[in-house]
Amino acid sequence: MPDESDRDVADADSSKRPCATGWVSRLPAWACIGLFFYGTIFVLGQSKDFLVPVVLAFLLAMVFSPVRRFFDRRGVPSALSSLGIILALLVLFLGVASALAVPASNWVHNAPRIERQVQRKIAEISRSMSGVVRAQKKLKKITEPDDSSSKVQKVQVQGDGLAQQLMTLAPSVFAQFIFTFILLLFLLASGDMFYEKLVHVMPTFKDKRRAVRIAYNIERKLSRYLLTIFVINAGLGVAVGLTMWAYGMPSPLVFGVIAFVFNLIPYLGAFAGILIAAVVALLTFDWMAWSAIIAASYFALTSIEGQFITPYFVGRNLRLNTVVVFLTVSFWAWLWSAIGMIVAVPLLVAIKTFCEHIEELDSLGDFLSERYAELEPPSDNGERGRGLDP
Repeated sequence: MPDESDRDVADADSSKRPCATGWVSRLPAWACIGLFFYGTIFVLGQSKDFLVPVVLAFLLAMVFSPVRRFFDRRGVPSALSSLGIILALLVLFLGVASALAVPASNWVHNAPRIERQVQRKIAEISRSMSGVVRAQKKLKKITEPDDSSSKVQKVQVQGDGLAQQLMTLAPSVFAQFIFTFILLLFLLASGDMFYEKLVHVMPTFKDKRRAVRIAYNIERKLSRYLLTIFVINAGLGVAVGLTMWAYGMPSPLVFGVIAFVFNLIPYLGAFAGILIAAVVALLTFDWMAWSAIIAASYFALTSIEGQFITPYFVGRNLRLNTVVVFLTVSFWAWLWSAIGMIVAVPLLVAIKTFCEHIEELDSLGDFLSERYAELEPPSDNGERGRGLDP
């Protein structure tokens, strides 16, 4: 009959056994990892209406926390400085929205006429391919049944208009917008409460110090990155707006705002801005070569910004693997649409900074970095390339 010591040993052994039972325990490790990632992506996609404003609020809180601390050191209450930051962001957002509202409403109202102009321009371009078009029409006439002999009734479903779709989405977008700013206000007004809680739950002094260092480094890198990108994009918007004005394009202010907002999205944002400028130029000018000239000018400005200005001012320690950046932006665009493309790079910066301070994740941090970044010696705080900042 087992004594008390045997039962204690058995209980200790059972506590070390994996918690999974049944068919889950028979799955290989790679299958469990795959199921975990699949479940994570599914949850992120299904709960995006809630997670998008939460992620935006936390990112903005990390960006503006240094600004709030600046006022804290000068005796300004956190609640008052946080309210001022929120009001400044609201003014900026309303300014951008008002700059886009009137031209966008005109574009939506004149959408049928613009569509006809696009069709006319395309018809002019395709005149050289008239033989192919005639052959296509003959083939269509042969393959389609005669209306007189066909008794099948054709039903055409008229889709909702663009304006109606925008009106349908407006309440949801407005609710997420309000939720983001309210949560941001609470996060900023709470001060460093989350950092204090983080220090409290860490078991050892070494873990406490490392956790605080990681949190502050992520905050510092995100704030410097996003504030620098904000200033650079503002300059790009001014340059694009003046260029469009010089060419005689309609609504040059709108193109400046488009360049400012779209450039928050790496690669895809610049491509979308170039495409919009080319299409508007095609509809505005009779000489079709103006479309290529204006698109090339837009491309030249974004190339100067992307190849020279941003790398110099952002610094080498935030330059990432371009392939990883493109895949990250594409993934979050598929998952969270436009907002996902905006938050993709800040999230990647946060992950890379976290990996730089965890020895087990150092190889992942090297993979996310630019080429040859792993050859640079680490600095005193464990980050690579800090001494190479401009």
